[in-house]
Amino acid sequence: MSKAQLQGVYKATSLIGSKWTLIILFNLCITKKGFNELQRLARGISPRTLSLRLKKLVAGGLVAKKVLPMNPPRVEYSLTSKGRALKKVISDLGRWADQV
Repeated sequence: MSKAQLQGVYKATSLIGSKWTLIILFNLCITKKGFNELQRLARGISPRTLSLRLKKLVAGGLVAKKVLPMNPPRVEYSLTSKGRALKKVISDLGRWADQV
């Protein structure tokens, strides 16, 4: 493995290597979702952890956050084009896990 590839792996790990992050991204691969729906789908994640992971994903440009003008306000999360580029990787990772 080259030094550039290794640096890429480190960068990817820093963006998506935290616990729950791939689960969040997987759930957003299908369609945009609100905070409560993401928490319900990622059974066992605390609201604090979900909030921290979403903030990191938004800051990393993988997830977009949209505040909907409702009363009370509702937040919707969706994958950006950068995040959508991970769909195949996540799918391949799931297939790999089924084989081991």
